[in-house]
Amino acid sequence: MEIRYKRSHFAKLLGFTDQQLSAADKLPELKALGGGPASYQPRHLSAYRRVLDRHPRREPSRRQLFLNFKGGTGKTSLSVAYAYRLAELGHRVLLIDLDSQGHATQHLGLAAESLERTVFEILVKGVPIEDVIVPHALAEFDVLPANLRMTTIDISLMPMAGREYKLQRALAGVLDRYEFIVMDAPPSFGLLNLNALMASDDLLVPVLPDFLSFHGLKLLFETLSQLEDDLNHRLQRIRIVINQYNPTTRIAREAKDALESHYREFLASFWRTRSCGSVRSSQGHRATACPSMPTPHRPREPGTSTPLSPR
Repeated sequence: MEIRYKRSHFAKLLGFTDQQLSAADKLPELKALGGGPASYQPRHLSAYRRVLDRHPRREPSRRQLFLNFKGGTGKTSLSVAYAYRLAELGHRVLLIDLDSQGHATQHLGLAAESLERTVFEILVKGVPIEDVIVPHALAEFDVLPANLRMTTIDISLMPMAGREYKLQRALAGVLDRYEFIVMDAPPSFGLLNLNALMASDDLLVPVLPDFLSFHGLKLLFETLSQLEDDLNHRLQRIRIVINQYNPTTRIAREAKDALESHYREFLASFWRTRSCGSVRSSQGHRATACPSMPTPHRPREPGTSTPLSPR
């Protein structure tokens, strides 16, 4: 997957005027990269940030899980676009693909089935996480991939001691390297997703504006309540994100009203109303793996501009 930035957008990502970007283009260490001035690639964005020291304020590390027990709500396309957008803005990001279908891995142009190591090797075989991480052309962005070999991971974890803490312990060694660890989980509940929940600070729940989504939400919140009681684990933030919202349809408006009625305290103050590009996923939803989505993707407290973070 080749990503290119138009000059105007590249300048915007760096917080530059066109005149400032022209001056940067002439620096020997950047000019040697080639590319530009009409279009730039992710490697240019990372290099320009490094040479020009154009980095955002470093954020405390956050582990954020995208999960809904109902399938087809856009978890993968949202989590990939969200994680990539944060990396474009200069934050250090690790995206973890927890779905054996490997769609998040494939969204990023990686040949999932040809990869020899995945999250399975980390959790089941004890391979160091550093040996499985796949770097991206955007230097701020790394990936822990998945493929179909992960279909047996729940069975493999079953006899292990401390099985629900495997991912939490694996991530402990790299927390200082990343500001955001973003996890894309499959629409099911088993030992792998239990690991993901136990390793997370924040839970983001994509829902479609239809009433079928309520069934997945009810089961998810019941599961979270059981985790609090049985394992004494309480997520710091839970946000429901409405995906594919079309305010011109009656069912979407009614579903949004129902969500506000039953889950107001968890409902994010933004929702995604459009998608980028024209590629559709296998479930019929538009894919959003393109960078720089125009809608807000940074989780924020409802009604404020404050990033989602610990109190």
